[in-house]
Amino acid sequence: MNKRILVIDDFADIRNLFVRALEDTSYKVDTAASGAKGVSLHKENKYDLIFLDLNMPGMNGIEVLHKIRKIDKDVPIYIITALYKEFIEGITIANQKGLKFEITNKPISLHQIVSITNKTLEGSKVFR
Repeated sequence: MNKRILVIDDFADIRNLFVRALEDTSYKVDTAASGAKGVSLHKENKYDLIFLDLNMPGMNGIEVLHKIRKIDKDVPIYIITALYKEFIEGITIANQKGLKFEITNKPISLHQIVSITNKTLEGSKVFR
């Protein structure tokens, strides 16, 4: 069974970058243009890995992280952001609450996307 990945980002170019990076792999990639849509998709599909932007209109990435962790404590979540400092308080609170996640910076390369995905889904102990 193919592992499923969800990319939640309000920018189509970023979502398309992830789709392009993983198109020649066995992973199935779905995308969501908003946090609310991403939460809804995860409730329906239970993804194996989620890539999450922080700075989105409506529900920001910290809010999405909290909502997803209420329904799934174990799915690996990688926050991909260029605005770490603007969200430091929310990130710190989420960390103090024991919510599991990793963070990496934008811009992210095709190689980095594939590497993070393979390490996370194929035996890395990042989230275990």
